[in-house]
Amino acid sequence: MPEPTSIRQARISTQDFPEDKRLAMWREVYGRGITNVDIEPIDDTPFNAEVTFSILPDLSIADGTRSPAHYRVTRELAHRGQDVVILSVLRNGVATTSQFGKELVCGVGSACLLTSADPFTATLHTRGRFTTLALPRRTVVALIPDFSSALGRQIPSGNRALQLLTRYLDVVCGGDKLIDPEIARSISSHVLDLAALAIGARGDIAKIARQNGGKAARLSALRIDIMENLGRSDLSADAIAARHGISPRYLRKLFEEDATSFSSFVLAQRLMKAQSMLIDHRSAHLNIAQIAHENGFGDVSYFNRVFRRQFGATPSDVRAKAQRDTRD
Repeated sequence: MPEPTSIRQARISTQDFPEDKRLAMWREVYGRGITNVDIEPIDDTPFNAEVTFSILPDLSIADGTRSPAHYRVTRELAHRGQDVVILSVLRNGVATTSQFGKELVCGVGSACLLTSADPFTATLHTRGRFTTLALPRRTVVALIPDFSSALGRQIPSGNRALQLLTRYLDVVCGGDKLIDPEIARSISSHVLDLAALAIGARGDIAKIARQNGGKAARLSALRIDIMENLGRSDLSADAIAARHGISPRYLRKLFEEDATSFSSFVLAQRLMKAQSMLIDHRSAHLNIAQIAHENGFGDVSYFNRVFRRQFGATPSDVRAKAQRDTRD
């Protein structure tokens, strides 16, 4: 199977199945076809579940909600599945996990570590949401040789690396999927570094992970958040910092350490998106002023001025050239 070079997504929901076959099809498609688990609902209420998978180079992310049920990996299924380490974060609801004879009560915002190579049971006792990482064992062992010591214990919600990882995953999974392959590989590396820190990487490996993962992942998450909100007139360092749980001063420092500034990055991204819209026939129904407003520019004359300074041509010139090239 070729390595994915960007973020690919796949969504599966019981709503896509006939009502009278939802549980049976979920067991077959999701349970046996994707995750290699047996599924046993806890009560007689109608079973519902929805999961979105985000596939990156060397790892995958599953985020979704589901009805109360036991999800069991038997010894037979463990031998059939891929050899991965599972890091699962409970976002809401009540859940427990059991592996190697240890039962763990999961707290909201906390995470548990499981290995797919051995039987386990994950139980959601109420309807809830989870975010789960599937990490290649070989990669986890390279980063955390003694990772097995984390099996059967809770990674608390107060773990700073886990908090950053969770916020980062939310931004990554909700962002643009058709990204540059290099960015996809970088995101994957950041996720692995943060997961290693949350699980308990120590010594030189932890130091490297903090240097490569912590700041880089936070800056990447900030950039993605900005790019998803370029059209907002209230886009500001204060608003972005508040969403990510950091101070505006620290946000600005992260951009400065990357040889730019928050305002310069926002302006550059807005101009690039505006340029893309000007040459895209799908935006032909929008005039120059509308494109400027779509990208957060409240002053059209200012937009024209900074656009010309950036690209050496006015927005009207760029649009006219694109139209000529299309006719030719």
